[in-house]
Amino acid sequence: MNILIFGPNGSGKGTQGAIVQKKYGVPHIETGVIFRQNISKKTPLGEKAKAYIDRGELVPDDITIPMILNRLKEDDCAKGWLLDGFPRNLAQAEALWIALEKEKMKLDYVIEIDLDRDTAKKRIMGRRLCKMDNNHPNNIFIDAIKPHEHEGKTVCRVCGCEDLSARADDQDTNAIDKRHGIYYDTKTGTLAAVNYFKERAKVITVNGSKGVKEVSEELMKKLA
Repeated sequence: MNILIFGPNGSGKGTQGAIVQKKYGVPHIETGVIFRQNISKKTPLGEKAKAYIDRGELVPDDITIPMILNRLKEDDCAKGWLLDGFPRNLAQAEALWIALEKEKMKLDYVIEIDLDRDTAKKRIMGRRLCKMDNNHPNNIFIDAIKPHEHEGKTVCRVCGCEDLSARADDQDTNAIDKRHGIYYDTKTGTLAAVNYFKERAKVITVNGSKGVKEVSEELMKKLA
């Protein structure tokens, strides 16, 4: 099963992607990892990508897409793949679709985790890290994983640690707005890419405002 997954930062896309990966036994492929692997292995495409990155420029699609296709052809993708992080805009969606058709790679599903911009921003800014274990989920804006109150102090909901902190980039409203500005752009941005696929593939849209369990249940039901 070949799948693309979309969702704004703060939608729980990574969590749902991991659930899909486990359910169907396909690799969860992130474009950032593909870049790092090609650069570290000094592949011809990786060397070209590094030159752009070193100049602070975006890597052109004619380098990015071949790297992605090479990854999708590896042995662990024989039964399918879950591609995350690409395309980010309409032009990339068009180029990827043409490339997949040329390689005769069928796109079975496109998953869209739908979440309004205000809620997505609050979720990002509400993340809190536990000093004892960063994997303990705490978020002041999500009831299901909200930190607990103990003797007038806010503590980790998992271990009770009193030392909770927020990542600096999670509090950078300008950076969040910039990323979301690209994602929510329905003319040329990521949502434009999602709409492009709606005319060409089976798109499954799930309500990302619900809890993790409810979202995954809805997703699994629609994928079945």
